[in-house]
Amino acid sequence: MNSLTPFRTQPEGINWPTNKWPIATLDSSVNLAAVNSALASLFDHGVNPPAGQGVSLATLVVHRGSIVVEQYGVQPDTAFGPGGPVDQETTLISWSMAKSMTQAVLGIVVVELGIDIDAPVEIREWANDERSKITLRHLLQMRDGLDFVEDYVVDESGNSVSHVIDMLFGSGADDVATYARSRPFKNEPGSVWSYSSGTTNIICSLLRQYIDGGDVAELLKQRIFDVLGMTSATATNDPAGNFIGSSYVYATARDFAKFGYLHLRGGEWEGQQLIPREWVESARVQQATDHESDHGYGLQWWIWKSLTGCMSAQGYEGQRIIVMPDRDLVVVHLGKWVAETAPALDRHLLTLIEAFPVV
Repeated sequence: MNSLTPFRTQPEGINWPTNKWPIATLDSSVNLAAVNSALASLFDHGVNPPAGQGVSLATLVVHRGSIVVEQYGVQPDTAFGPGGPVDQETTLISWSMAKSMTQAVLGIVVVELGIDIDAPVEIREWANDERSKITLRHLLQMRDGLDFVEDYVVDESGNSVSHVIDMLFGSGADDVATYARSRPFKNEPGSVWSYSSGTTNIICSLLRQYIDGGDVAELLKQRIFDVLGMTSATATNDPAGNFIGSSYVYATARDFAKFGYLHLRGGEWEGQQLIPREWVESARVQQATDHESDHGYGLQWWIWKSLTGCMSAQGYEGQRIIVMPDRDLVVVHLGKWVAETAPALDRHLLTLIEAFPVV
């Protein structure tokens, strides 16, 4: 388990980035050669990367309260439309970084309403079976025990199944909450860690219950995005009005960096404790290890075990918001790096991160 490096306070003389990000140059404590090497590894291949590499669309580094690195790439053509240059105004998809945003707004509601996260959740469909033992903590930890397959590729033989693809693009797309809540019991709650986008959409459905059927996407906008000045950020609902908190927030790299910066400051923003500090702390306490990536997992946040006190919002195809209090650093990466290239991406990002000193 990683140790919890204290969160850093806002540097004296540096403005909060609500209206505009401060911009600075790299100082002499930073290994410039390592920064340049990492950026070359991320961007020099353009839209036609060799085997083992991916396409980087944006990389941004905030150090000691100011943007010190910002580079953009080119969006390749896809089945959804033509590509083109990416810049600081381009909104890009979060994929599963949205899970960490769901966790953040949930923390506000849990504390304000005094919700016991260790009590069984109230879901009518679960009342008379083993699922009735599932708590909010189990869901946050991805230890709910539901049968949900989180595979992003389905073979053409028809012999494999992917509940996440079916939920987001198939039979569950019109009502992701009902789809996820209908998954059957598989393991004793708390006993087995299993990463699941369905689990986060169950959390979103509970959030909707807690706010009396209100709009969770609008709540996220009002309580976090608007306060941080994340003017580009858009959270997406399904046709049934459920926030798809597993996967769908769109924002610019600069606005994603504001979300990371909120957590770098321990949930504080311009003197206001926006997210309870203990909630932010609990998110980066390791609960499990993903043996495929060797990253740890906390509460809807990933943990890089090689980086002391790190917490990272991570999504499909290489989306990252990496928060490192010990370096007073936030790194954002947005791109298209398939699962097989993720280890290479993380090595490049680690080179970039380690160019900055521990403070």
